[in-house]
This record gives sequence, C-alpha cells and structure tokens, in this order.
Amino acid sequence: MKNENTAPNLMTTAEVAEYLRLKERTVYEMAGRQQIPCSRATGKLLFSRSLVDAWVEARTEIPEGVTLTVPRIYAGSSEPLLEWAIRQSGAGLAILVKGSRQGLEYIAEGEAMLAGTHLIDPGSGEYDMERVRAIVPRRDIVAIHWARRSQGLLVAAGNPLGVTGLSDAATRNLRFARRADGAGSQALLDFLLARAEIPADGLRFVDPPAESQDDLAGMVAEGAADCGIGIRAAARGVDFMPLWPSEEFDLVMRRRDYFEPPIQALLAFARTDGFRRHAQHLGGYDISGLGEVRLNG
Repeated sequence: MKNENTAPNLMTTAEVAEYLRLKERTVYEMAGRQQIPCSRATGKLLFSRSLVDAWVEARTEIPEGVTLTVPRIYAGSSEPLLEWAIRQSGAGLAILVKGSRQGLEYIAEGEAMLAGTHLIDPGSGEYDMERVRAIVPRRDIVAIHWARRSQGLLVAAGNPLGVTGLSDAATRNLRFARRADGAGSQALLDFLLARAEIPADGLRFVDPPAESQDDLAGMVAEGAADCGIGIRAAARGVDFMPLWPSEEFDLVMRRRDYFEPPIQALLAFARTDGFRRHAQHLGGYDISGLGEVRLNG
C-alpha cells in the first residue's frame, strides 16, 4: 500500500520533479512527449501520485527468479453474473465492489488481481480502451471481454408511478437512486442525461449512493427511491425499462496474472453449460464474445 504522507495526492511539475529526483525541465519534456501520466487543468500540468507510482513500478526491472505477489482480489464494478461465477468457480478471489474507476486504480497500484469495468466515453458513447490506459499506465495490461449487458431504468413492480423515462423522472422530481462517482452505471447516467439535454442537477438524487447493482434495485423495491439506473440482471422484484441495450463489460488484469490459477479457474468456468444457463436465467446478457482480447499491452 502506498504511504499517504510522502507527497500530496496531486503534484505540480516542481513537486513531481522533486519526488522523482529529476530536473523540472526533464519532467516538462517527458510530459510533452506523453512519457509520464499527467493531466492538464487550465493550462497547468498536474500529476496523480498514485499514477506516477504505478508508472515507476511498471518500469522497474525485476531480477530473474524473483516473483511478486498481488492480492487475490476482484475489485471494481458490481456485476451479478461475474460475482456468482467467482464464487462458483472456486477461483479464490475476494470480492471488493468499488466501482469501475476504483477497480482500475487498484490494478494500477498493485492492490488487486482483477478489475471489472464499463466506463463509457462521455463524448462518443463508446467503451474504448483509452480510458483504461489513462487510469492504468502500465505496459503489461490485458483486457478481456466479459459480456454485453442491458442497462435501463429500474422502477417499482408494476410501475405504479407510471414512470416513462429520464426526462419524466426529472420533470416530476422523482427520487432517483444513484451509484457513486466512478461507477460505470453513474458514468452512463451522466452520458444519457447530457444526450437528453437534462442538466446535471436535473434529478433529485437519494443519498447515500448504492454500493452495488443489487443495492440499487433494493432501494427501489423497498420504496427508498422511485427509480434508478441499473442492469437487467439486477431487476429482481422491480420492473425494468431498457435505456442502453448493449454496454460492454470488460475484465482488466496484469498480463502475468492472466495465467495465475484464480483467473484461469474463472475463465474455465465461464465456458461451462452451467454458466451459460445462469446467464440466460439472469437475463440481459450477451456472452457470445466472452474471452475476446480487447487490450494487450
């Protein structure tokens, strides 16, 4: 785990130069050539300490015969079929649901073996790998396709309020369950709101944010919220209105971890008839492309 006291979370060019024991001019040149992860805010370069740490680690030469262990943890997006498969396969992975972005940061920092992500590009509406590369600046990253999923609006069983969509929820000031910032479903909601020209504060969000897909569905079923965005597979005891029929969900890991027993056990189980039957039972999944390599290095 990283030491929280060694440097601020966001560093300036001068601070990252001191942190890496480099000349400030060298840092500027590296940033200009996109050789070090950085962000530009109002013309100023900013460096995330965790990404700089990951960048340094990715360039560390490991002596032959030395092996590094990584915690056997699945971190990232809430995914009912995946979490069931992890348990049923005997993969031995602990499950830590923290949202797509947090899961990728865990991979970048070496704190998880596997992450699940479905972060949409806010401009194009595509699920491209450049967002993964931006968060995980490593050369040995592999992304494997898991499934296409149907996302939509979850409403109470029978839809007693007669909810017709996002615009209706905003106009009527309905109580809207949400996911935390960094969750893929929340990123999709932001995209759909922008596409419908609904202002970011146009929905009446319920606090606290739901930790998982099942938690969000539970909030709607129990009457703690009138509606919320979630996947078809989580719609137990609630009704589902499709909004985004085919989002991509991917698994991200280090290349070396792809060959480790936990990952291989999970992927082997995903090829069984029992897995396919359960995906069909949950509903809203297209697993025809499961296992396809989306990113390799």
